[in-house]
Amino acid sequence: MTGTVEHPSRASRECPFSSESASSPARDTCPAFDPAALAREFDPFQPPYQLDPAEALRWSRDQLPVFYAPRLGYWVVSRYEDIKAVFRDNILFSPRNVLEKITPATAEAVEVLKSYGYAMNRTMVNEDEPAHMERRRALMDHFIPANLEKHQEMVRRLTREKMDEFIDTGRVDLVDAMLYEVPLNVALHFLGVPEDEIAVLRKFSVAHSVNTWGRPTDEQQVAIAHDVGRFWKYAGEIIEKMKSEPEGTGWMHETIRKNATMPDVVTDSYVHSMMMAIIVAAHETTSLASANMFKTLLTHRDAWDDICADPSLVPNAVEECLRYAGSIVAWRRQTTAPTSLGGIDLPEGAKLLIVQASGNRDERHFEDGDTFDIYRDNAIDHLTFGYGSHQCMGKNIGRMEMRIFLEEMTRRLPHLRLAEQEFTYLPNTSFRGPDHLWVEWDPAQNPERKHPALAREHLHFPVGAPSRRDIARKIRVAEVRREADGIIGLTLEDAKGRPLPAWSPGAHVELCVGEYDRKYSLCGKPGASGYEVAILREDGGRGGSRHIHDTVREGTELRMRGPSNLFRLDEQAAHHVLIAGGIGITPILAMADRLKALGKNYAIHYCGRSRCSMAFLDRLAADHGERLTVYAGDEGRRADLPTIVAGLPDGGQIYCCGPDRMIAALEDLTADMPEGTLHFEHFTADSSALDPEKESAFEVELKDSGLSLKVAADQTLLDAIRAAGIDVASDCCEGLCGSCEVSVLAGDIDHRDKVLTRAERAENTRMMACCSRAKNGSRITLAL
Repeated sequence: MTGTVEHPSRASRECPFSSESASSPARDTCPAFDPAALAREFDPFQPPYQLDPAEALRWSRDQLPVFYAPRLGYWVVSRYEDIKAVFRDNILFSPRNVLEKITPATAEAVEVLKSYGYAMNRTMVNEDEPAHMERRRALMDHFIPANLEKHQEMVRRLTREKMDEFIDTGRVDLVDAMLYEVPLNVALHFLGVPEDEIAVLRKFSVAHSVNTWGRPTDEQQVAIAHDVGRFWKYAGEIIEKMKSEPEGTGWMHETIRKNATMPDVVTDSYVHSMMMAIIVAAHETTSLASANMFKTLLTHRDAWDDICADPSLVPNAVEECLRYAGSIVAWRRQTTAPTSLGGIDLPEGAKLLIVQASGNRDERHFEDGDTFDIYRDNAIDHLTFGYGSHQCMGKNIGRMEMRIFLEEMTRRLPHLRLAEQEFTYLPNTSFRGPDHLWVEWDPAQNPERKHPALAREHLHFPVGAPSRRDIARKIRVAEVRREADGIIGLTLEDAKGRPLPAWSPGAHVELCVGEYDRKYSLCGKPGASGYEVAILREDGGRGGSRHIHDTVREGTELRMRGPSNLFRLDEQAAHHVLIAGGIGITPILAMADRLKALGKNYAIHYCGRSRCSMAFLDRLAADHGERLTVYAGDEGRRADLPTIVAGLPDGGQIYCCGPDRMIAALEDLTADMPEGTLHFEHFTADSSALDPEKESAFEVELKDSGLSLKVAADQTLLDAIRAAGIDVASDCCEGLCGSCEVSVLAGDIDHRDKVLTRAERAENTRMMACCSRAKNGSRITLAL
């Protein structure tokens, strides 16, 4: 059941369907493809999807993000937001079909399974509510980050023992030598299962994967059924042995004890089924993800070398590897009622293949999503672990193992390289990782030969999601120029001369200068090699802009996060009105450049105190003169916002970046217009620091996770949620960006962000976890 594939250059952006492929529609060039024809011909077992599922579904992300694939019998979902919406609602989108065989079993295979007494029942991944959350709550304690810390020493010991065996050989298959066996031993240790018969378990694991997510022939089904049946019996034997050890440690021992004390929640059939499922789930995905990680990093040598030089990059590099080349390609759901997704009507009972690998490359969410970038500051947003109440319970175990693997290998074998080889993969819809990964190196260059102590040094990475504060690339200021009174422009380039990631209009970066971290919108011309930002000196601010004006010079090296885009331009709108106040012109300028390149209808309204204080006037006049209206206060000109809004054509949208009073006025004027008419971005934030003497502690119920937490007076809601092991994305932590938005089910919110409109605040269904709180210490309930 192994297929051979080769990986083309992603930079070539070749059509995802080769002319030789059996699933290739007859088209001369990829842009001319008919999406309906591509949908009809889509087959995940054909080479394009098996080779690179994200690339194979590029046409879908761009043209038809939800489509029915008759060859599979599933609706395929390819965009980030749609996939996240499916994960978010586990009632409407039931997980009941997650372990359903993609290829129906033959009668002979069914009889084989019956002969073993095979009776696989629901497990945590394919169980509906309320049973799912009752069991998850009962069995979650072992997976809390604080309770996982004690396993780090064991993971590192196992990793070092395996490395010691091959460190002086110069060539090894990393999968066979370390990346399969260590995750399996970690999984067995965590579960409390005897650590024996690894070869047998590997055979059983492959059989289970092919049986569930593969396309075996009729003949292969019989052989696989025998292996699955033996696996079922083996799991039962382990359970009986563990029941005789009432004081045993490990998650499965705890599950067996809960079976005795809570038999209605943790049933006998559940224990047996979960034993079989989790032996696979607890190690197979980590093994495959780790192999993908090393293959990806050794293919992107600059990233590998950067990690060798700065091991603090390891946690975010792992997240980017999980985003770019995660082991979990796709998952499944089934609708329980008619619904609409991505503008497509779905019937009740529709089966969905939600392709996380495609969503993880969606440039609507990830800037330059096809580029591998270990400095990506929202890599943690990846969907590889799922999202919501069914998010992978073991995600932090996998992260922990991958971080230790990477930290040990980059420290002890920085000169490692990929060997010449053909990569093969197990053909299936949902999991991906090379069967073998041959690497080589010159043992004479091993650093520990000169410095033996190096072999036992290491960094400690706290269990859980990485800290965004550790993610920053080194850049150099290529040019400093005056843009207007009190405004300087900077051109930024990579400190090592590498290309910087592509960005889209509305994107920003965060500059780390001295003790200051400040966000600035990108405003350079499309296609420019460097980034351009403009910075207003604010003597009454918090000191960041003054420090940059006073200290930054040509050649200065800085650190930078991003780019990120939280003020994204809808290029499909019928008309665009762009409104800028003062330094708010920076994202507006980039939007205007893009709209002009697209041949769209747009108008620019630019307000400022005086022309001499308004940046980019000459460029605006030259590039957008007929679209531009300037309002200089010292000339007695003020923008007539009511008239501008009243003149907005049907289907038009307004984009504004400026002071609070301008945005508030536009909120009033557009209050009765269709949702999505007004888009805005504040360029300043009020202080987000908590004053414990003025705050009240409050309680929060995380309904989907079955947890109740206390948020202290000196703690943000975001910090409390993360401490409980729940991943919530964040960026600015100032209430400006909207990254940490969570859904509110009950309770009154003290909104302190600058993201939500007045109407959205009044609805009381959303809040920003980084800054907003419960009113007066009351209790709130969140959909997390």
